[in-house]
Amino acid sequence: MKRLLAISDIHGELELFNELLERIEYDAAVDQLILLGDYVDRGPDSKEVLERVIELKRQGAIILRGNHDQMMLEAAAEKPCAKENWVRNGGLATLHSYDPSIQNTTLPVNGIFGGHVEFIKEMDYYHETDDYIFVHAGVQPGVSPHETDPYLLLWIRQEFHTGYSGNKTVIFGHTPTFVLRGTENYDVYFGDNQIIGIDGGAVYGGQLNCLELPSKKLYSVRKS
Repeated sequence: MKRLLAISDIHGELELFNELLERIEYDAAVDQLILLGDYVDRGPDSKEVLERVIELKRQGAIILRGNHDQMMLEAAAEKPCAKENWVRNGGLATLHSYDPSIQNTTLPVNGIFGGHVEFIKEMDYYHETDDYIFVHAGVQPGVSPHETDPYLLLWIRQEFHTGYSGNKTVIFGHTPTFVLRGTENYDVYFGDNQIIGIDGGAVYGGQLNCLELPSKKLYSVRKS
């Protein structure tokens, strides 16, 4: 049986991401990699992370969408206030990864940015197996993922953390595990109600986590 390998919230940290893939000895021929979104913003190498993710998808990885990826889409679509909202939430670091000379909310004019926007549009909101639901933020308690408003799949927090009671285990990112615990512990969070949070807050000085399933083996890397 293939290993399922879940990673979330890379946030432009290309070196950590590559180091983690080496640590888990990822082999696309025998493993199933599932990325839970938030490839961009805050970290220094968002463009390069998306390039790496595109490569991994070609090799068979499952690529899900995060709320920061969605903010990038909305900014590119020139939705009202979307660019300002994106920049306030780490988008300027993403813009600088495409063009260091960019100021304020100017969007890159190169084709790479446009290609990445189109790639994000293709990302699914969740992935479901017989035993697990993989999603960026969580699911709405009592509602199946395919019936849930996609906004909630990208943004939900407390309602899901405390209210989920489904049979399938939900693997999610979005809310850093140190926030879920209320302590400075960045390891994967195993909730009492079949939820597993894997966002180790790497971009906040924490760590980038990988959860291996079904073994529940944990891997992590952090900046030295």
